[in-house]
Amino acid sequence: MRAIVQRRYGGADQLVLDETDRPTVGDHDVLIRVVAAGVDRGVGHLMTGRPYPTRLGFGLRRPRNPIPGLDVSGVVEAVGRGVTRFVEGDRVFGVARGSFAEYAIAAEGKLAAAPHGLDPVAAGVLAVTGSTALQAIEDHGRVTAGQHVLVLGASGGVGTYAVQIARAVGALVTGTASTDKLDLVRALGVESTIDHRVDDPLSGDVRYDVIVDTGGNRRLRDLRRALAPDGTLVIVGGEGGGRWFGGLDRQLRAVAWSSVSTQRMTTFVASEDADHLERLVDLVEAGAVAPVVDRRFPLHRAADAMRYLESGAARGKVALTVADADPVVGER
Repeated sequence: MRAIVQRRYGGADQLVLDETDRPTVGDHDVLIRVVAAGVDRGVGHLMTGRPYPTRLGFGLRRPRNPIPGLDVSGVVEAVGRGVTRFVEGDRVFGVARGSFAEYAIAAEGKLAAAPHGLDPVAAGVLAVTGSTALQAIEDHGRVTAGQHVLVLGASGGVGTYAVQIARAVGALVTGTASTDKLDLVRALGVESTIDHRVDDPLSGDVRYDVIVDTGGNRRLRDLRRALAPDGTLVIVGGEGGGRWFGGLDRQLRAVAWSSVSTQRMTTFVASEDADHLERLVDLVEAGAVAPVVDRRFPLHRAADAMRYLESGAARGKVALTVADADPVVGER
């Protein structure tokens, strides 16, 4: 099969189209014929191997799995002997190992039936960041109707979902974005927007019940100042923080402060499970959530897709369309 292969850690130029073996199906695995795959910051961290502690789980000197990619949508090609929820021909989405390829393997428990009527490419960018946003809003933020929620980075992959999910549970949402992306955030149904290049969203008089920080680089004392006395801060991932910590130190300090404060500050590692995926399906089919797909790149242009994401220009999600992959092997 054709796949994007990365043989060592580094930048986007390490992502090369090549021929490789089709993955083998285990007893509880599902083999997916990939239609689309999402490109996100998590894939970027695994590509660079930074922060360095990520290599403990994914390969010390080189990626243990040379095919990148997590988000996936496609059609079930085959199932293992122990699989009971899917059969050949089912349309699915979820989290797979090595989704930047014509075929990918996923555990049965990390897949769900694709939402009815949703573009398969849009389904390919739903699972990872959509599920992360869902857990940030509902599980960890515990957002309820009428609460005032601030989403920092509302035009990004997690942010666009977080805004919509918070709106779906009846919250009043303020979203931050750069000047050229404010129109997108408004279109998602927020009550107000803040241009973070012009105004500091944390310096005003408003105190928020919940702040979802998808940017990962704001000072904790500024975030605490913008929270209500009994408010909740949810830190989603982290950028910056150097090669070793990648923002982890800020997350640990937030949890420590929370133990001696009436304000609740938390972070989490997103669960990859069918329950959250099926909750997303309900929201999509109800019309409350729709993936925001900015650009679509064919498989052989995975490096360009990653560079575009890293440029900061993306509005919402970036997708790889495997059906449009160029057949020339070795092209970057």
